Amino acid sequence: MSPFSKPELAYLQSGRRLARLATVSPDGTPHITPVSDWTVDPDSGVIEIAGRWNLTATKKFHDAARTGRAAIVIDDVQEPRRPRAVEIRGRAEAVDGPAPVIRIHPERIISWGLDSDDPGARHAHDAGR
Repeated sequence: MSPFSKPELAYLQSGRRLARLATVSPDGTPHITPVSDWTVDPDSGVIEIAGRWNLTATKKFHDAARTGRAAIVIDDVQEPRRPRAVEIRGRAEAVDGPAPVIRIHPERIISWGLDSDDPGARHAHDAGR
């Protein structure tokens, strides 16, 4: 069973969006970077982030490998100034190999702006519900 609500999953599967990946540096400083090459597994909820260049040499890859934690926000803005987003926080894996990826296993999911009846509604839940 998917850890995402129906509106969250529909949003994540509705088109390619730029996302922002957050990791933490060795000194505790947050690091955030835009990523466009991501996918979601609808059943497990795992988010996979790939790279267009040498992902294993990036700060985000090293941070995820070191801490085992990451968060990602997938969002957009609809007119008139109506933001929509899904934020996924969780356990991260930095998977090396021929096609390296960063995997985020959801633990906490927060979404907003996905409810057309109440565009300001904010929803938060643990991935296990």
